[in-house]
Amino acid sequence: MKHAMKRILIVAAVVLMAGCHAQTSKIVTDSIRSEVLGAEVTYNVYLPAGYSESGAYPIVYLLHGLTDDYTAWAEKGHMQVVVDSLVAAGQIGDVLIVMPNAGGPDIHNTWNGYFNMPGWNYEDFFFGEFIPAVEAKYHAIGDREHRAVMGLSMGGGGSVVYAQRHPDMFASCFAMSPWLDNNSGELKPGEEKDCFYHVCTAVHEHSALDFVDAADEATLEALRSVKWFVDCGDDDFLLSLSMDFYRKMRALDIPCELRIRDGVHNWDYWYVSLGMALPFAM
Repeated sequence: MKHAMKRILIVAAVVLMAGCHAQTSKIVTDSIRSEVLGAEVTYNVYLPAGYSESGAYPIVYLLHGLTDDYTAWAEKGHMQVVVDSLVAAGQIGDVLIVMPNAGGPDIHNTWNGYFNMPGWNYEDFFFGEFIPAVEAKYHAIGDREHRAVMGLSMGGGGSVVYAQRHPDMFASCFAMSPWLDNNSGELKPGEEKDCFYHVCTAVHEHSALDFVDAADEATLEALRSVKWFVDCGDDDFLLSLSMDFYRKMRALDIPCELRIRDGVHNWDYWYVSLGMALPFAM
């Protein structure tokens, strides 16, 4: 009861703050035709109040989790309310927030995931096609210092791996309840080599933990140039991965923040996380 009341008060405060601010921000839905994926990829973009095509804006890539799609952060995470309230409170400035599609609820028959895998080269699409097109169309500043990546669960793991493999692209990474490896069978795909099997295999093959273990000195220096933050609930089934990642990073003198708060793997937790993530990134 105590924790439920706390969440209610947090939501009420955010809504009140947002109500004091002119609600002129908007979320638009757009799409891009990918030659790499051979598919149309839909995405949402948060445009700040007063957005102008003559301006230039910092940009955040906000990634969804397994079974969700590009609508999840807007519809389940109420991200527009969170962002507007942070702007109204002066905690962040105007920012573009891009929420790309990388999956759907039918995990066995729909491609999910942010990595390259047989039949789904999403990482190639994301860096080769998506970022250049979106940043040109919506007038992002377009440099590393004004670009961040963050996400939850599958998207949290995707954020970490993207920042590990492309540290020249992101100034910061905020991972919420991240799925960082599948070496202990955190999710069990079964025997059939369907789309779910491939994403579970890809998460293991792109292990964020193994990446740290294998990093040479040049790679470690590049990792130290990124701001890292991991946030995971104390009753989250993925908590041990976050703790292992944090220990490995700190052992190699890579600055990394870790928060373990009361919570599980759900939207109540991630709603609060987003309110922490954006000021950290900005």
